[in-house]
Amino acid sequence: MPKENQSHITEFLLLGLTTDPKQQVWLFASFLAMYLVNVVGNSVIIAAIRGDAHLHTPMYFFLSNLSLVDICFTNVIVPRMLANMLSKSKKVAFAQCLTQMYFFVACACISLWFGITDSFLLAAMAIDRYVAICNPLRYNTAMSPRRCLLLVVASWAVSHLHSLTHTILMARLSFCGPNVIHHFFCDVQPLLTLSCSDTSVNELLAFTEGSFVIMSPFIFIIVSYVHITRAVLRVPSGGGRYKVFSTCGSHLTVVVLFYGTIISVYIRPSSTYSVTKDRVVTVIYTVVIPMLNPFIYSLRNKDMKQALRKLTGRTE
Repeated sequence: MPKENQSHITEFLLLGLTTDPKQQVWLFASFLAMYLVNVVGNSVIIAAIRGDAHLHTPMYFFLSNLSLVDICFTNVIVPRMLANMLSKSKKVAFAQCLTQMYFFVACACISLWFGITDSFLLAAMAIDRYVAICNPLRYNTAMSPRRCLLLVVASWAVSHLHSLTHTILMARLSFCGPNVIHHFFCDVQPLLTLSCSDTSVNELLAFTEGSFVIMSPFIFIIVSYVHITRAVLRVPSGGGRYKVFSTCGSHLTVVVLFYGTIISVYIRPSSTYSVTKDRVVTVIYTVVIPMLNPFIYSLRNKDMKQALRKLTGRTE
């Protein structure tokens, strides 16, 4: 179709998870509950770490930043999704779509400014565990406050650059056909399927640069835990081995959940894109995992339990 005969779309319709009014009622209640648990839970983690001097260490510094990222990550999506469920109009302007995608486009399309930060913070936490277990005498020097701050700043900087690149490339595309997004937020893949422009550059960048941004911290995590495992296997005491592995168990749980869902969505050819599958998996890493993080890190951690009891005692 000649470009002069194309009508360019300036707004989209976000269908959400379902169009059934009965299902929307219980979905609204469920997501509102998970959203509140996420915000309150992660806020409590941050407050407990800040309020307990014993937790002013590199590992908990990274954990507090991870909790902050989880709050921001969910805030980008869930409030808009909840409002959309209550509204008869599902319309969203193209500029609003790009704005949401920018703060959400950092994990090769999770809309991930906050998503990719999760990824690099998990890598930073793995480095912390590696140094603490494999080089304990150098721990204070290797994980100095300045280096920890640089790791966090680098995480946010990479996230910002990644998101900006994908947003600029998306803004140059034309949309002139259907304007219905079969998703609950403005993600990269659903928007690319609606474009009437050549999206090969976007798809190539999403697969190559996106894969690098996702996999580079993942490789750091794997390498760190290979060295940790080798060091632990040299510990003669079975109790000592269990104690060391238990300190890493929470972190490994989050890594498996986070990367398992992200890789299944983004590290794959666009031709295999499935609306139904992606919506289910996306719910897991945008809503469920950020909600579970406070429980994963607090229930398996004696120091966090003590800090939470101390925080509760102050507020009673």
